[in-house]
Amino acid sequence: MTETNEPSLTKINRQHIKQHFSQAAPSYNDAAILQKTIAKHINERLDLTTIQPKTILDLGAGTGLLTQKLIVRYPSSRILAVDLSFAMLQQAQPRLKTARFPLLGDTLNKAIGTTLAQKTIASAINADAYQLPFADQSMDLIVSNLMLQWCDDLDNVFQELRRVLRPEGLLMFSTFGPDTLKELRQAWKVADEKQEHVNQFIDMHDIGDALIRNGFGQPVMDMERFTLTYDQPIDVLKDLKAIGATNANTQRSPGLMGKNRFNKMLNAYEQFRQDNKVPATYEVIHGHAWASTEHIQGPNRNKPSHIEISLEAFSKQIRQ
Repeated sequence: MTETNEPSLTKINRQHIKQHFSQAAPSYNDAAILQKTIAKHINERLDLTTIQPKTILDLGAGTGLLTQKLIVRYPSSRILAVDLSFAMLQQAQPRLKTARFPLLGDTLNKAIGTTLAQKTIASAINADAYQLPFADQSMDLIVSNLMLQWCDDLDNVFQELRRVLRPEGLLMFSTFGPDTLKELRQAWKVADEKQEHVNQFIDMHDIGDALIRNGFGQPVMDMERFTLTYDQPIDVLKDLKAIGATNANTQRSPGLMGKNRFNKMLNAYEQFRQDNKVPATYEVIHGHAWASTEHIQGPNRNKPSHIEISLEAFSKQIRQ
């Protein structure tokens, strides 16, 4: 049997993801509390760079939460907002525009009228991360906010990102780690041991390895945890549905969920209740890497392709 370094992941149904995100597009902005927070954090991390990109790709742009911040940060750049769901990009349209006459202020721009007072800054493109419709070495900066967890073949995606990123260009991203929704995963284990009901998420060490394998240099990872709290376990599921998050496992049972099994899961979730609230944990992995061959083996690497680093050290490293 041939050995491989690629982590074993559940195969994800891309059409299923597209369908659920499209259905959730109208409710996404109201429910995407965590996504808004992480978009803000990615934008803040760009403060630590000196890069002046001419062309930027926001991959998995969704409703434009991060794209809008990029427009403000890089007003002279060409920005491409790419998403698998066309419905999401339709919701993003207001964020892809900016005031045509910024010196006049919001009040006067509104008085002039929406059509005249706004101009489209970012272009919305409906495409898949596995096959980007861009020329080789055409991007200076690629950012991606909480999209990579929906890709079951990171090597394929990173190959494509490396292809379109110019030499010495920067990739900056966030994705979910293995502890994400651990309470929901454990509750489902109690109710149904035979089937996975929560998607698997890749460890940041394996993400670093995948970056190295596909031509990125000096990948740097760090992680932060968030805990959202709810009155009832069912509210966790309602929030996930509102943002389009779904069990996209191609091996999942196509049949309807039995009521008894579902209620058993909800009851099992109650074991995590504290201070009259139930938690939902999210492990968020942040990473960045450069489109260059890996050649530095830092003293604090615990694997050949991975650096564990504090945010303070991250600030110093990315300025170099």
